Amino acid sequence: MNKPGKSKVTRRGFLKGAALGAIALPYAITSDALGAGARPPASDRIVMGSVGIGGRGNHDLNWMLGEKDVQFAAVCDVRKTRREYAKNVVDKKYGTKDCVVYRDLRALFAKPDIDGVVIATGDRWHAPASIMAMRAGKDVYCEKPSCFTLAEGQLVVDTAHRYCRVYQTGTQRLSEANHVFAIEMARSGQLGKIHTVYADIRYRGGSRRDWLPAQPAPPKDEVDWDAWLGPCPWRPYNKAYVNHGWYNFYDFATDVAMWGAHTLAQAMAGIDMTNVSHIEFEYGSPNGTMITRLSNGIKLVLFRVDGVSCWKPCEYWHGACGERFDGPNGWASAADGYSKPDVSSPELLSQYKRVLGEYTGRTQRPMSHVRDFLNCVKSRRATVAGPEIMRDSMSICLAADTCGHLKRNMKFDLIKREFTGDAEANHFRSRAMREPWGL
Repeated sequence: MNKPGKSKVTRRGFLKGAALGAIALPYAITSDALGAGARPPASDRIVMGSVGIGGRGNHDLNWMLGEKDVQFAAVCDVRKTRREYAKNVVDKKYGTKDCVVYRDLRALFAKPDIDGVVIATGDRWHAPASIMAMRAGKDVYCEKPSCFTLAEGQLVVDTAHRYCRVYQTGTQRLSEANHVFAIEMARSGQLGKIHTVYADIRYRGGSRRDWLPAQPAPPKDEVDWDAWLGPCPWRPYNKAYVNHGWYNFYDFATDVAMWGAHTLAQAMAGIDMTNVSHIEFEYGSPNGTMITRLSNGIKLVLFRVDGVSCWKPCEYWHGACGERFDGPNGWASAADGYSKPDVSSPELLSQYKRVLGEYTGRTQRPMSHVRDFLNCVKSRRATVAGPEIMRDSMSICLAADTCGHLKRNMKFDLIKREFTGDAEANHFRSRAMREPWGL
C-alpha cells in the first residue's frame, strides 16, 4: 500500500516489477485488474490471507470478503475440511479457483504478495501467529484473546513497532455504536468523575489442569496434530480438543482472560489510564466477582456470579459481553443484542446521535472494526485497537487469572508488568513454548 511522502508506486506494482525484471512471464491484463465495475483496481486492493477457519474465522473471512478493496488469496488451517471449505467460499466469491490452500501457516506467511492476514486460530496460537506474520512483513487482524501470557503481549507490541506493522486486536465492540456511546459518555465527563467500572467475565475458560485420554490420531493431512498443538505442551490426540473442547483446559486456554478479552478493552477505553501505575486484586471466591482497584482510585469490578450464564440478563446489563460506567451524574452500559445502550436517565440517551457524530468527527473512525483495520493498512495510521490496547487490557485479564489460580490478593504493576513482591505470581507471566514453535 502507498506510504505517506512516497511516489505513487504500489507494493503490488513493485513486487510485480521485480519479478518481471528477473524473468519475462506472460501476463494477461483483465478488466477486473483494471478496476472495471465497482471494485477498485488490483493495485489498490489489500491482498489478504486467513489463518484458522473455525466458527470465528469463518465469520471474519465472510466479513472481510464483503469489503470491495479486499482480495483473499490464501487460506490456512490444520484441518483439511476447514481449509477446503474456506477455499470454496473464497473461490465462489470471486468466480475463480485461485485461492491457495495451506496447512502450515509459515508457508502462507512466506507468500510475498500477501499484505495482511486474519488470525482466528485457537487462542494458543493468536500471539505466536501474529508475531510470525509481522516478522514476515504482514499486517495483522488478530482475534481475541490476542495473547496467552503477559510476555506474549509485550512481544506483540515490540514486534509491531520493530517491523512497522499495522495491528488490530479483534475487540470489535470498540467499533460498535452502543459501546462507543457508553465509552464516550464516561470518557467525556458527562457522567461525572467515574468511580466504578464493570466488565463481564461470566464465561469460564481453561481451568482444568488434566488432559484427555489418547485416541488414534488421524492422518497428518486430515488434522496436523503437531501444528494444532503448536507451542503448547505435547498432549495425546483426542478429537474432543479439535471440536472446541480445548476451551476447558489450561494447556490451551485462559480463564478470566477468555471472556475478559471481550470486555476489558471497552471498560478501559472509558477511563483515563494515563497515570495508572498499579492495580490491586481482591480474591473473593473461585466462581465469584473479583473486585480490583486502580491506583487512580477507580474500582474495576470483574463481574461473575456462580452459575449465571454470560448470555443471561444481570443487574448491570441484559446481554453478553457487557461493560458499565458509574459516575455521580449517572451511569451508562452496553452489551450485545441492544438496540440502544442502557443509561440511568432518558436525558442521557437523548444525546446518542450527537455523541456518536462527535466521536466519528473527532477520530475519523468508521463504525466497523474490519473497516478501521483496512483503512489503517492503507494509511499506516494506528488502529482503534492497536497492540498497546491489546497488551494493557490483556495484562489485567491475565493478572486476574493468576490471582484466581493462587487464591490470594495481589498487587500488579502495570508499568513493569509484574506482581509486586510476589515471585510465585511472577512465574505465571510466561509459559514454556514447545519446540520448534517457540519465539
